[in-house]
Amino acid sequence: MTRADLDKDPRDVRRMFDAVARRYDITNDVLSLGQDRRWRKDVLDAVAPQPGELILDLAAGTGTSSQPFADRGATVVPCDFSLGMLQVGKKAKPHLAFTAGDGTKLPFADGTFDAVTISFGLRNIVNTVAGLSELRRVTKPGGRLVVCEFSHPTNVLFRKVYIEYLMKALPAVARAVSSSPDAYVYLAESIRAWPDQQGLARLIHQAGWSSCEIRNLSGGIVALHRAYAH
Repeated sequence: MTRADLDKDPRDVRRMFDAVARRYDITNDVLSLGQDRRWRKDVLDAVAPQPGELILDLAAGTGTSSQPFADRGATVVPCDFSLGMLQVGKKAKPHLAFTAGDGTKLPFADGTFDAVTISFGLRNIVNTVAGLSELRRVTKPGGRLVVCEFSHPTNVLFRKVYIEYLMKALPAVARAVSSSPDAYVYLAESIRAWPDQQGLARLIHQAGWSSCEIRNLSGGIVALHRAYAH
């Protein structure tokens, strides 16, 4: 896959993430200039896990985003449809309950989780509203959703500089550190084509969530959306 404006064939997306799994975490750390660690902390605070809660971390990859929930005393289920990612994660974190699953057909019963979260994975689900609706289905009434996703910088000048980095520098850096640099061309394009903060909030409401709150991180490079199940 090289063009984000083409239909996201799940098989292509799965192969892409299988290919980058081995060096995925270190590549993200380099490309984000270390900011991904701060973003994970912000996600943790937004979810606010409590001891004994059951939390779904969708598109969890290698489980780097899941471990902080376990450290807070919650039971976390890292779920991803890339078997390559799950294999890498299971080797490093054998204590976590890694589960294979498609974001539009999750292998969980209705109303299972106290909270659900997805970081930097919603862009890669073939149907955004279908994915958000499926997350709603598996969440208990009153439960919460936290989406962490790339967004649109709020400062026009900064956004121009950011897009230049995204489309030129990011693929170049990926070639130096990633096991599959072509995948990052697709990822850069998918970020550029993604809805802005309010656009994503509308999709979240369309999927049946309520009271959506938005918080910009790093000047809007990333946005947190938190919403609640009826």
